[in-house]
Amino acid sequence: MNRPFPVWRSMLFVPAHVERFVARAHQRGADAYILDLEDSVPPTQKVVARQALAAGARQVGQSGGAVLVRVNHPRELLLDDLDAAVLPEVQALVLPKVDGAALVQDVAARLDRLEAARDIEPTRIRLIAQIEDVQALPRLDQIASASPRLLGMILGSEDFSASAGMAPVREALLWPNQQVAFACRRAGILPLGFPGSIADYVDLGAFRDTIHLARQLGFVGAFCIHPDQVAVLNQEFVPAPAEVEEARAVLAAYEAALREGRAAASHNGKMIDPPVVARAEEIVRRARPSQP
Repeated sequence: MNRPFPVWRSMLFVPAHVERFVARAHQRGADAYILDLEDSVPPTQKVVARQALAAGARQVGQSGGAVLVRVNHPRELLLDDLDAAVLPEVQALVLPKVDGAALVQDVAARLDRLEAARDIEPTRIRLIAQIEDVQALPRLDQIASASPRLLGMILGSEDFSASAGMAPVREALLWPNQQVAFACRRAGILPLGFPGSIADYVDLGAFRDTIHLARQLGFVGAFCIHPDQVAVLNQEFVPAPAEVEEARAVLAAYEAALREGRAAASHNGKMIDPPVVARAEEIVRRARPSQP
């Protein structure tokens, strides 16, 4: 990544209007908690959820986890959500149903005004775009570079699958997830997600396999809807100790080669050149989860 970004392996959705969930969320061990105003909140509870944000943000962040808020898409709800969500405790907003750069840019501009009016550090609140419709795929690069506030993109498995008329299974979700990941890498932002349904949380063994594959594909973190998924994300989105040790050995061998005036090195029978070094550097960097 070209810019410093937080390491959020696990981002747990918490319905903002359900007090008992909000009160216990900080105990779940997630890197970040998403106070949800969208899909998990029925229409009759939108106002209640919005009014609970300030207290909820303090509660879910009390153990050091990052505080995120997912806002609604319809403009009549979105504007009120933004007014409620721009708080000193909030580090990012999740924008659902992003199908073009304009939405990201409009929200970023409103955040500029709200942060200034509320004496919040400029550009403190970042954005994560949810890609949830096939119409967005041709515009991924435009979305990924729409604003400096954008720190990542993620495919919304259920909505995207519905828009494509397909089942939310790994085989169907692999290609669109890769397109999101590639666009993120081109833009230098975080590729988030996994090629599977976010709704499948009972079989943790299968979930672990999917997350292991996601990290192999280059993803660095993901959303989840159940506390049991948090530990899996935290474990699988961090390189194994043996992998980190090998990466450090690769870097040491390459540095030794450079000191000797060589542009490549050999380690354990494999050639080490700049692309191999770049991957080793990312493995070492990902081994040290931290908040921004």
